[in-house]
Amino acid sequence: MLSLLKKEISDFLSSLIGYLVMGVFLIAVSLFMWVFPLELNVLNSGYANLDALFVLGPWVFLFLCPAVTMRLFSEENRTGTIELLLTKPLNDWQIIFAKFFAGWLLTIITLLPTLIFFYSVYQLGSTPGNIDTGGTWGSYVGLLFLSGGYVAIGLFASSLSSNQIISFILAVFISFIIYIGFDSLSSIFNNNFLEGLIIKLGINAHYLSLSRGVIDSRDVLYFLSLITVFLLFTKTKIESRKW
Repeated sequence: MLSLLKKEISDFLSSLIGYLVMGVFLIAVSLFMWVFPLELNVLNSGYANLDALFVLGPWVFLFLCPAVTMRLFSEENRTGTIELLLTKPLNDWQIIFAKFFAGWLLTIITLLPTLIFFYSVYQLGSTPGNIDTGGTWGSYVGLLFLSGGYVAIGLFASSLSSNQIISFILAVFISFIIYIGFDSLSSIFNNNFLEGLIIKLGINAHYLSLSRGVIDSRDVLYFLSLITVFLLFTKTKIESRKW
């Protein structure tokens, strides 16, 4: 399992698209934080915070995570190596976990350079360190769990097709629906209970909750459940080849 995880990470980092995906994320966030004269610009807002990163992060990850995961099973299906992989001394869960953790680790690696932004904003306060540290670290935890959910969705989408582009589009669509679609759906109900229940089915409500700096077990459980459900979907799809 560990050797497969290392192989997936090595394959991604040895390709141009790997560095392109990471570069696009960092450049996009950097431009909105420091260059574009918008409300999210740190220098224009007058406040020492990383709101730009945590507002843009879920939307950029909406495309970054599918780009990372689109080849994980699609390429295996296209080249026929999935059959060879399934004959190795690894069970389905070991293969799925190896690919999932490889995709998740790659998104974490992409997120690590943003700690430079945190240090910069930390020093830019009227008094160095005048930043909501709890909220910032809570938002980072939220991004980590959110990216894990996106990766699990992307892995499932990758298992559905041998075409990477189709897998990418499917992953973006499903992730978008689960991230913000439930918020829109809830607006058609006049019942406050139903509205609140539907909103809590989406990622956005739990991500915003974590962003407040309080790690609520209900939010953590939601993301772990989301990841588990899509990994189960992926396993079911892989097992269907044996039916």
